[in-house]
Amino acid sequence: MTILNRGERGAEKDSCDFTIEVSGEGMTSAAPDRTIITLGVVTEGKEVVPVQRENAAAISSIIEALTELGLPRSNVQTKSYSIDPQYDYEDGKQVFRGYKATHLLQISLDGVENAGTVLDTAAAHGANLISEVAFASSEAEKHQAEALAQAVRRAQQKAAGIAAALGVSLSAVPCKVQEIGGEGEPIRFKTMMAASDGHTQIEPGQLTFKAAVRLWYLFA
Repeated sequence: MTILNRGERGAEKDSCDFTIEVSGEGMTSAAPDRTIITLGVVTEGKEVVPVQRENAAAISSIIEALTELGLPRSNVQTKSYSIDPQYDYEDGKQVFRGYKATHLLQISLDGVENAGTVLDTAAAHGANLISEVAFASSEAEKHQAEALAQAVRRAQQKAAGIAAALGVSLSAVPCKVQEIGGEGEPIRFKTMMAASDGHTQIEPGQLTFKAAVRLWYLFA
């Protein structure tokens, strides 16, 4: 909390010349209803064409298996693709080892229940890299607005308490409002290699949405 008067502000011109400054924070939580999975295939070999073909065959197998699960083809898209030369270092010298092809798919799911099934299916059809599993909410804006409203209410309550303690009156509305950050926190799971012979079970938990504000009230 900060109380400013005109003398302390010096030559700075502002409509908030006699103010009480307060801040407030808000937080809400919600169950996620969307899943975003990033996974793919890494292949290596001496010759670039065989490496590329092996990678493409595995990716095609994964996509076909996922569509057989009922996943719309539009929910699967390439996130990144690269072919890079690989080197070893022997006695301080760079020695060519071969090529590495990496193809990552981004898979979007409605709901969270089938994340494990998608991971297991992809792994069974050649996926050997799981980059990320993230959960999100289709109503993120609504939950963020609720957190922001909560932050404002808490700041207002602070200002009212300070004014009552000082025996002063506050302006009906703040003369200045500033949002000072806060956002939904996606829940993410990361791993390097997909390796599962059984059923993968992932718990989505809850998403947290945070907001914070700073308010300036005129007082008299």
